[in-house]
Amino acid sequence: MPFDPIGVDHRTILPSNHFPAPPPDGSESSAIAGYLTDTREAWLEHGLDCRRADRTTAEAAISELYRITKHPPPQFIWMASPHAAVRCIQTEKFDTTTAPGRDDAPNQITAMLARSRDAVEKRLDRLSPVFPNRRVTPGRAQAGRTQTLSPAEALEGGAEVPDVVRAAIRDSLRTSLFDNIGRPIKSTLPVMPGVGTWFGQHEAHRSAFGLVAYRLGLARLPPDEVELLEITTALAVSAGWWWAFDDVCVLAERPISVDTEPIPHSPHGTRRLHRDDGPAVAYADGCAVHAVHGTIVPHWVIDDPTPERIAAERNIEIRRTAIERIGWDRWIDDAGMRLIDESDDPGNEAATLALYASPRQWRTNQRILVVTNGSRERDGRRRRYGIHVPGWVPTALTAAAWTYGLDADDYAQLVRRT
Repeated sequence: MPFDPIGVDHRTILPSNHFPAPPPDGSESSAIAGYLTDTREAWLEHGLDCRRADRTTAEAAISELYRITKHPPPQFIWMASPHAAVRCIQTEKFDTTTAPGRDDAPNQITAMLARSRDAVEKRLDRLSPVFPNRRVTPGRAQAGRTQTLSPAEALEGGAEVPDVVRAAIRDSLRTSLFDNIGRPIKSTLPVMPGVGTWFGQHEAHRSAFGLVAYRLGLARLPPDEVELLEITTALAVSAGWWWAFDDVCVLAERPISVDTEPIPHSPHGTRRLHRDDGPAVAYADGCAVHAVHGTIVPHWVIDDPTPERIAAERNIEIRRTAIERIGWDRWIDDAGMRLIDESDDPGNEAATLALYASPRQWRTNQRILVVTNGSRERDGRRRRYGIHVPGWVPTALTAAAWTYGLDADDYAQLVRRT
């Protein structure tokens, strides 16, 4: 009997009981755009889900993958986090039982799912539904701008539906879930050459794209491909990461907390990790990832940013984030930064420009220009921050002018800087 998680096991995962139904053929572009936005948010909810995994559904789905590749169901081992799962794999030496090119369960499953993903792209029809009230002639005029336009704007502007689906569903979810969550988690794990990792909820973009394309009639799939799509959908909405071996499958529980924020001005609701008072991703066993406005940082940036740690840090983005945690003025005082030059900031009332030498530990001849933002924050304050400038700039005014591509004389004539 075909595996059928959609509308069955799926109901135990998403409070809304099912993914949004696609609009009927002949719908206006606004209906298509609304469907894509609602579907993206439903999938995003799955990708950020921190509830305990639905182990029954996950194990049933993986067993089906083994069955389709003519292998018996594996023994399932559940671990508290990807970190614990990798330790288990290495301790039990599961990673020595597989290698690329072998005709074993993990390689057959990998090849099968890769073919399934390719099938969606290859069968993606370039025929868009008819929009009765389209304002312009359908065409590819907006195809290259689908990343920067909302689904409604792109469709009204003449973009093809498949291009909008790629941007609004596949690319948006891949950025939010895999690039901005899965990849940072993966970067904290030991490398296991030859071992494939499946990211479950954090690669939901794959199933989401296939399911939307299929339901909109953009990809006509044979029954076996539909079955695979249903299986991978079940996995994406029921569990976290997993690793397949011939007789064993190791799975990781979902995180117990994930904190994100919207990426400013994203037309597709893209999100990034952010938490400034604890880990942005936390697992039950204590493994965690820390991030501030999408910048992945070591835990000390959140827990105890000190001038000594900041001065010793090589990564410029981590340094910047840590400095902004304690404030540029305080850090400059505590770190004993050497002032090279200081002057009033033209057109920025009551603000000063201060040019400092970089700490020797940074091993750079760049200098740091501390400026005051020309516009006020929501609390009424004007933020002070540092900018890295070339080591050859002699004065604070020259450094500020360089940031605008001006010389010092022209910058001095500015009426107001924002």
